[in-house]
Amino acid sequence: MRAWKRSNLFKAFLAASTAIVSIALMSFADAQAAPSGASQLNAIAYDIPAQHLASALAAFAQKSGLKLAYSASLSQGRMAPALTGSYTSSQALSRLLGGSGLTYRFSGRASVTIEAAQRGGGGGGAVNVPGAVTLDTINVQGSGNPLSTMTPMPAYAGGQVATGGTVGMLGNRSVMDTPFNQTNYTSQTIQDQQARTISDVLANDPSVRDYLPANGGNNQYFFRGFPVTQTDFALSGLYGIAPSFSSSTDYVERVEVLKGPSVLLNGMPPGGAIGGSVNLVTKRAGDEPLTQFTTSYVSRGQAGEHVDIDRRFGQDNMFGVRINGTYRNGDTPVDHNKDELGDINIGLDLRTDRARLSADFGYQNEVVWGATRYIAAASTLPFIPPAPNASVNQVPAWNYLKDRDLYGVAQGEFDITDHITAYGAIGAHQNDSPQYGYVDPKINNLNGSFTTASIYNNVRLQNVAAQVGVRSTFDTGPINQAIDFNASSLDSIESDGYISGPTYAGNIYVPQISLDPNLTNPGYPKYDDTRLSSLGISDTFSAFDKRVQATVGVRRQQIDVDVFSTTTGALTSSTDEGVWSPAYAIVVKPLENVSVYANYIQGLQPGTVVGATYANFGQTLPPYVSKQIETGVKIDWGKLTTTFSAFQITQPNAFANTATNTYEQDGQQRNRGLEFNTFGELMPGVRLLGGLTLLDGRQTETQNGTNNGKKAIGVPDYQLNLGAEWDTPFLKGFTVNGRIIYTGSEYLNATNTLSIPDWTRIDLGARYTFVGPWNKPVTIRLNVENALNKNYWASAATGYLIVGAPRTFLLSTTMSF
Repeated sequence: MRAWKRSNLFKAFLAASTAIVSIALMSFADAQAAPSGASQLNAIAYDIPAQHLASALAAFAQKSGLKLAYSASLSQGRMAPALTGSYTSSQALSRLLGGSGLTYRFSGRASVTIEAAQRGGGGGGAVNVPGAVTLDTINVQGSGNPLSTMTPMPAYAGGQVATGGTVGMLGNRSVMDTPFNQTNYTSQTIQDQQARTISDVLANDPSVRDYLPANGGNNQYFFRGFPVTQTDFALSGLYGIAPSFSSSTDYVERVEVLKGPSVLLNGMPPGGAIGGSVNLVTKRAGDEPLTQFTTSYVSRGQAGEHVDIDRRFGQDNMFGVRINGTYRNGDTPVDHNKDELGDINIGLDLRTDRARLSADFGYQNEVVWGATRYIAAASTLPFIPPAPNASVNQVPAWNYLKDRDLYGVAQGEFDITDHITAYGAIGAHQNDSPQYGYVDPKINNLNGSFTTASIYNNVRLQNVAAQVGVRSTFDTGPINQAIDFNASSLDSIESDGYISGPTYAGNIYVPQISLDPNLTNPGYPKYDDTRLSSLGISDTFSAFDKRVQATVGVRRQQIDVDVFSTTTGALTSSTDEGVWSPAYAIVVKPLENVSVYANYIQGLQPGTVVGATYANFGQTLPPYVSKQIETGVKIDWGKLTTTFSAFQITQPNAFANTATNTYEQDGQQRNRGLEFNTFGELMPGVRLLGGLTLLDGRQTETQNGTNNGKKAIGVPDYQLNLGAEWDTPFLKGFTVNGRIIYTGSEYLNATNTLSIPDWTRIDLGARYTFVGPWNKPVTIRLNVENALNKNYWASAATGYLIVGAPRTFLLSTTMSF
């Protein structure tokens, strides 16, 4: 049986590899066969409604197959007229840009540069305004087929989020056509906020909260009140390939955040997350050469450098290379906490009129000394004592986390026809994360005294993932159908060496010096082997010019898990389960700028193998099937979008039946919520990003009904994240910004006797962009997180507390050459 599974896994990987190689070969053939000038001379039928210029250009690029390059500032505040009928590319561009003060030029057979028209003229060349600041170029690549997902969708007004993103097997969808709550953060947001990790990017989202403390080298989260680990993040659509515990942001073009379960869309995530999912889209070389160098400083003494270089080569800039590298090292605002990180990512791509092929190779190595930890709370405490000073570190300087990731992924698409696209991807990743020092210190009294053990824990993850699929679209009378087929596979081997050392005592308010126990390295004994494979199919029916869209789909998910003794290496338990997971969704647009949507979708987690203390020892419980129902409204006001969603997620859980001494899947947690989100330009020069989430997490089915109706652990009633930016009129290029983060009180035990209070954090910042000595932009940024230096418990889990980060100053200068 095991050999059969391995054989089929090998076949899946071979199929993905064959698909990518085939796409590569077809790409070269396609490039040689493509007639020069075809993009400019052939008439194409367009049906693009009047809308923002950026969105209209994105639609034009997708339809025409052209690659567009233009400055972000050129599209802001401009609208495009409707374009209906058959036009050559030149005719279509002339109509879209008519009266805008912009012009265009073909920089290659299939490449177009859009620029400001010369003063006093009708266009044809770029204007040279003394003292003007030329912002970084936006590159919009049209694939010639809207079924492509390998080109990120363009930025929305304000540039902080995109107009849409990848919705798993459904492909690229605009926000208004997506029947889920999704936000797609851009590299501009990452750069302007000086986001060092994905956790910093997610600080913009009111549905997300950190599950682990900052400055610990490990990021985990709550999405919609349910835990989500970094291992549940996808890289270019593949689970298991992104860095496992904390990911740098320097190579990321988009952070695509989808709220709620997503088994139909993406398959089951390796950690079984149900509250949401994140897909990281890597940077690609644009048509205009880019050379950027950034220096950075983080209080108390961490200095860093980042380089971002891209170039394109060949006919029509067919080949692209983009290199991102970062090194930073020094003390953080937390006592005896030092963070050293080095990473490099090389992105390669090949594009032709009908094919796209890309590859990413990355290495990330981070060492955190004095790595911060949870703080546990004894169940006997009458209440939780106040949070300690956020700069105080409860663990000694000899504690460390060493996190090393090596990964690579290749993917490709080929447009078999204008209505059928085949795709494939394959990736591999290894993570080694030795952790040494204190286990989570446990508070024993109201004075803050704690006890803790010491550990040496080695974790190694070795993952190989692949997927293949076909997207197609066709008309059946007045109905358009988009049928998507997807097959995915992930093989993950986890090794886990663990030994315990002596215990220590201390105080969370006044930590004491302790000596290194010099524990022996436990090595990397194999712990488990997980194989996730699935087949999914969906059909989206559209009518009335996509004013009504209905999606139905189902995925067959196979879950195979073997667990081994880390002492003897013997197989101790095995799980082999298959589950059908359906989903349904609908989008209705009563007005062009209004979308009403609803969905039903499921999440999956592996069933528990019952332990030896129960009468049903060795039994594997069925997979945990979580269910979401959601409805919402999205309104695009022109340059500002507001969204509202209401959802309910039910998650089953297990507990002991004391009457029969069996362990059973017979419990449930239910999280209900309302989400209000906004992004875009409120008015010229003023941008908003964030929203408000209202949550009601309840324990609905508990052991003997003891805690039925009580609040779920770690789920606050209110979460607010709202940021604003203002381009000052008194100094060109100078922008100020601020953000408020509020979280309501939370319980950390099922009986609701222990809780932490609500808290508020204020972030402030400013940046100034001016023309540098090479007639290229230079941007200086200053951000202050937790500007009021407030001490607070940031989050709660079952018996655990997370200390909020102290006031942190971030300063950087980005120079373009």
